[in-house]
Amino acid sequence: MGASLQPAESNGSRARRRRASRPMSEINVTPMVDVMLVLLIIFMVTAPLLTVGVPVDLPKGEANQMQSDDTPLEISVTQDGKIFLQETEMSPDEIVPKLKAISNNNTEARIYVRGDQNVDYGAVLKLMGKINGAGFSRVALIMLPEDAP
Repeated sequence: MGASLQPAESNGSRARRRRASRPMSEINVTPMVDVMLVLLIIFMVTAPLLTVGVPVDLPKGEANQMQSDDTPLEISVTQDGKIFLQETEMSPDEIVPKLKAISNNNTEARIYVRGDQNVDYGAVLKLMGKINGAGFSRVALIMLPEDAP
């Protein structure tokens, strides 16, 4: 038993102060994982919505799916014959100048034509011919697979 100049309770409080003043060495990862999972779910839900433009009832066919390395321009022809470039309605005469402006006169730009299955496909082919005649060589007609619902 030794004598001490300081009260016994101060030794305990000094040790607590040392522990309290030390930086916390552990990071709680659980809240960060929760936030990341919520963001992942949000992106998974919204990603398919970004690619759909004008609602068109596509015909079914037996062509193989094309591999794409760049973002294509989409032209849609609705059931009532309206023509949309991306999501902007325009006349057939405006299509080629707008395509050239959007693609910076790059005739190698990929262009997808989506025609409703109830539209006169003569009009769709005429539109594709006009686009091809302007020098765009990568024009594709989009359809659903034969076994699609």
